[in-house]
Amino acid sequence: MHTGSSTDVVTRERTPHADEHSVPRLLLHSAAHDRHAGWGMSAVARVRAAYARLAEVERPEIWISLRGEADAAADAAEIDARVASGEQLPLAGVVVAVKDNIDVAGLETTAGSRTFAYNPTEDSPAVARLRRAGAVVLGKTNLDQFATGLVGTRSPFGAVRNAWDPERISGGSSSGSAVAVALGIADLALGTDTAGSGRVPAALNGIVGVKPTIGLVPTTGVVPACRTLDCVTVFARDLATARRAAELMSGPDGVDPLARIDRPAPPLDAAPIVAVPTAEHLEGLAEGWADAFAAVVRRIAASGATIVEVDIAPLLEAAALLYGGAFVAERTAAVGDFIDAHRDLIGTDLDPTVAGIILSGAEARAADYFRDREKLERLGLEGRRRLGDAVALLTPTTTGHPTLAEVAADPVAVNSRMGRYTNFANLLDMSSLAVPAGFVGGLPFGVMLTGAPFADRTLAQLAERIAAPDLELLVVGAHLRGQPLNPQLVDAGGSFVADVRTAAEYRLFALPTVPAKPGLARSSTSGARIAGEVWQLPAAGFARFVAALPQPMGVGPVRLEDGRTITGFLCEAVALEGAADITEHGGWRAYRSALS
Repeated sequence: MHTGSSTDVVTRERTPHADEHSVPRLLLHSAAHDRHAGWGMSAVARVRAAYARLAEVERPEIWISLRGEADAAADAAEIDARVASGEQLPLAGVVVAVKDNIDVAGLETTAGSRTFAYNPTEDSPAVARLRRAGAVVLGKTNLDQFATGLVGTRSPFGAVRNAWDPERISGGSSSGSAVAVALGIADLALGTDTAGSGRVPAALNGIVGVKPTIGLVPTTGVVPACRTLDCVTVFARDLATARRAAELMSGPDGVDPLARIDRPAPPLDAAPIVAVPTAEHLEGLAEGWADAFAAVVRRIAASGATIVEVDIAPLLEAAALLYGGAFVAERTAAVGDFIDAHRDLIGTDLDPTVAGIILSGAEARAADYFRDREKLERLGLEGRRRLGDAVALLTPTTTGHPTLAEVAADPVAVNSRMGRYTNFANLLDMSSLAVPAGFVGGLPFGVMLTGAPFADRTLAQLAERIAAPDLELLVVGAHLRGQPLNPQLVDAGGSFVADVRTAAEYRLFALPTVPAKPGLARSSTSGARIAGEVWQLPAAGFARFVAALPQPMGVGPVRLEDGRTITGFLCEAVALEGAADITEHGGWRAYRSALS
């Protein structure tokens, strides 16, 4: 993808069809980026790495406009200079992608429509605050047009494909932002959330999505979907980064009349009460998802939480009002006049499904709105009563992971199912966040915590109990990138971290196996530094991967040349009898190259 130069801005006019095989199913570089972005890597180096990664993944549909690399690097050089002068910048060098309904000075805001596009002269407060903290904006990301949808396919700039499986949806409306983070291009990204757009894409791409309490982050400079319900949200690959960004963006700006001052929440109790839906409200989940959710419930219970089952029917009934009642008229108020004046563009620059939803709000009467408002208030009261003393409601983030073909065949019904657990949060003024919780069938599975307004920090503390820590693993042979067994690491949720070498106390042997692989063994007499790779795996994936290892392979502590000790592949001594000693080559790839 051409990224331009100097102050060029590249805006896509169409979506070229990328080769499916060029789209990696794993987040190959995400762990490396998490480790170094903004901490231990210069801002210029991080920006250069982001553009290299962007070219590597070949996913043009992520972007609507992209800054030239030289322009972004110039910003980064200024940040490096500020840091060198002693300035404390909490996001120094962090690379940010911004959903294209949020203003960034110098880049068009399209909201997913070329005809609607305008050129803002100022950053939105959310963007300005991140930039002041040292972040570098990379570009503007694709979205479900006018932030209307949870699928990521409703855009004249093309459907944004999932980071793990390009045949499946990315989730919307903040589709491009989520995938940019999941593929390791951006360190964090801004989205918006009215019905779940900051949470559903997080779940489907295996990342964190933070939806703050309405009003904590000003929506000045944001194209409204439903003005009273909209939130600026954050995507990141870890909760700490997402929460750091959310905190930095928070606070009234003196312009947004709906902006609110945060109310400090009490510390999370050691034995908090966590509500979960009753079995009937977990019906219809994708295959394997109910078991995955049950495992998360057990994990959080093991942390000391008290689990209570709650009938969440009032909340789900409230959720149906977002599109099924008069509240959709707020979308009409936002951009209905524009769509009505450009009906001739429906089917080209205006998405037919989006246009139909937004124009339908014109049929709502004022009396309908007040009736629905009263109904919502009563449902909210009953929902809160049923949640009782629970600090949060734990649910799956969404109900399944449809393919692009399934959405194309039935766009409205599929989209409706995606928002089952998300639609009520903003209607009822609740805080929420989505976190990854493992894999089902090789694809990410995520859960969501939803709580009272201003419970944002409490939810984050609770979420830390859900996420098992990632584990590092050293591989030296057939599991290296490009080698035949590497897909096993991928299926376990593995992410490449770095190229490394062992300490000079190991020997490498070629084992007579199919496929060919080496055995690493520590030597008590002489050894050498052996080349390998460090991979990072979620705890569940690590356990599954190690359990499947055939004899004589195993894992144990391995010392690296930098002095660290991590878990790595080791081979039983009995398997080395008669095996060729290939230590002199210094690594498996060098040995295989010598053979060929």
